[in-house]
Amino acid sequence: QVQLQESGGGLVQAGGSLRLSCTASGRTFSSYAMGWFRQAPGKEREFVAAINWSGVITYYTGSVKGRFTISRDNAKNTVYLQMNSLKPEDTAVYYCAADSVAYRRGSQDPNNYNYWGQGTQVTVSS
Repeated sequence: QVQLQESGGGLVQAGGSLRLSCTASGRTFSSYAMGWFRQAPGKEREFVAAINWSGVITYYTGSVKGRFTISRDNAKNTVYLQMNSLKPEDTAVYYCAADSVAYRRGSQDPNNYNYWGQGTQVTVSS
């Protein structure tokens, strides 16, 4: 069983920055691909970014490329999402997710992730 805990959300003005963290329980975190997803009110959950088990391969949805950076520290069982140049349309609950099938590349498909955190709210004011 893997437990994921997000932190770092909050209220920020447009153009500002936040760094989200997601810490995982368990000793095999370093073999998991990890992803960040978000869900805005009245919308479906959407992919934001993913990173493979080693941190070498990353993926981003088009709307955040150049503004968000996903990274991981396997020694700390933590994955990060650095969010810069935030826009009001980035407002959502952000979720981290783990793919516990070992050594995969990461994916934009939420069905490939079998563990999810509770989410952290990010609100960007205009």
